[in-house]
Formats: sequence, structure tokens, C-alpha cells
Amino acid sequence: MHFNGLGDKELSFAMLGMVEGNGHPYSWSAIFNGYDPDAMAVCPYPVIPVYLGQQPKEALGIPRARVTHIWTDDPQDAPKVAKASLIPNVVERPEDVIDHVDAVIIATDIGSEHVERCHPFVEAKLPIFVDKPLVDNVNDLRIFQQWILDGHPILSGSALTYSREFQPYHGSTPELGELRFISITTPKSWERYGIHALSAIYPILGPGFLSAQNTGTKDHAVVHFEHTMGAEVIVAAINDMYGGFGCLQLCGTKGNASTVFQDTFYAFKAQLVDFVKYLRTGIPPFPFSETEELMKMVIAGLWSRDQGGRKIALSDVQ
Repeated sequence: MHFNGLGDKELSFAMLGMVEGNGHPYSWSAIFNGYDPDAMAVCPYPVIPVYLGQQPKEALGIPRARVTHIWTDDPQDAPKVAKASLIPNVVERPEDVIDHVDAVIIATDIGSEHVERCHPFVEAKLPIFVDKPLVDNVNDLRIFQQWILDGHPILSGSALTYSREFQPYHGSTPELGELRFISITTPKSWERYGIHALSAIYPILGPGFLSAQNTGTKDHAVVHFEHTMGAEVIVAAINDMYGGFGCLQLCGTKGNASTVFQDTFYAFKAQLVDFVKYLRTGIPPFPFSETEELMKMVIAGLWSRDQGGRKIALSDVQ
């Protein structure tokens, strides 16, 4: 199959899945639909009503695109999300949305579950956006690689690719000279949040990561990457380090810079707008080869940790 895009039609989305620690169904749906302030105030993720409340009314909404269906792993969550984020239809099973929507959003961040969650919609030839990380093992990566080869429209990524704060350094940092050292931090586990940190630095250095060495533990990941440009990269993903989400440091041969990810709403909306643009045009915002490399970096970090901190060449992650 080949995906030519859906053009300028009104688009309807299904928001599918909700796992502990991830409130994307609330926030992403609100970015599309707007929200009910009273219902959103009792959302179990208090940061979401705070940053939504900071936006002017006109910042909410994506033209001719709405979330029309919701399904959550715990059936009790779906009506709450629907009420807060103005979603008209709650379904009993995720597959119930087939033939009723133009695309689905898999709003869960456990990579090992994504093949199973996506499979019915690949079979139905529906476009899919998958929350990061796409996978956390090579067998699942092979399945997604085959689906992409077969022409299925699947997009996956982290909002930190779209960080307003990091954009000035994307692609070129002449004022810093040649980059020699980069560090980036995140809370939570390497499995679920390492991809946020990697997605922050990937647009700065571009492809060409060579190896990963994780000298940390399951709760305290410290991962060293080497890049063909001669840059050393350190990513720290430490479970309870909530004060350190997206602290970026760049050091080069001529200068240095540091900044912190702060504007969550901007990054989420930019990411969802890119998905809508992909659906309309059929042109992905970035090649799948970039997603593959990022997934290999996640997997290499896991392999290294499980092998006592051994350095893993990315070329060996096959």
C-alpha cells in the first residue's frame, strides 16, 4: 500500500490507551478539542490543567481535526477524559473505532506493548500516531520496520523534538564551534523516558550515533553515547529526579550553552500539528530511519545495562 494523504477533509481521531503516569489522553485531546475547565480541574495529573490554563483560548484547537472517540485501559477513566476533553464517543474496545475515524493515536509510553496495540489498526489500514518510545526491543522494531516497508502510515516520536527552547540549536551551532560534549537529564525510567532525552539531542547532532554504554541501574540510568561528529553525549534518566526534566548543556570548541525544556504545551501542539500535516499530505515530517536510530539507542542502553555496563555498538542492534 502507499499513503497519499487524506487532503483537507475534516479529520476524526481516536485516542486509545492510558497507562499509569501518562496523562496524554487528557492533554492531547484538549489540544485538539478544547476542554471543560471544571472537569479538567480534577484530572489526576495536576500539571495538565495548569499549563492548559495558561494558554489563550485561541491556542487550543487544530483546524478541521477533532478527537471523536476515546478508549482507556481502565474503563472508568474514559468517561472522565471524555468529559474533560469534550470527546463525544466512549468505546468498549479499541477496535470499535475502526470505520468511524480517520486515524488513531496510541497514547501510551510502554514500548513493549505497541506492536499489540497497533496491530488491529495496521490490519485496518488506518494511519497511526504512537507515543514514544515506539519499541524497547529488536523483535518489535523489526515488525514496525516491515509495516513501514509495506507502506503503512505510522509516525512515532517525542514532543522534545519540538521543544521551543532547544530549536535554536537544531542542525547548526556555529557560535559554539564543533560540539564536543552534550548532557541532558530526565526523570523516570530509561525504558519510558530515555527517548525524551534522546529526542532532545538528536536534532542538534543529527544521525551518526556509534555506541551506547549504560553504567547505571534500572532506577538510575547514566548512558554515554559516541557520535561520528566527535561529540560525547551523557544522558541521565533518574527515577525520582522530577526537578531535572530536559536540562540541556552543550559544550563546543568555541563556546557553550545551556537551557531547560519548559513549554510543554508548545511542544505537544507542534507535534500533533505535524501529525495532522502528515495525514493531509502523505509526507512524513522526518524519515523513519531517524526513528530506527533512536530506537536502537534506547535498546542499546538497555542491553548495556543488562550486560554490566558493556559498550554496545549501535550497528550490533539488529
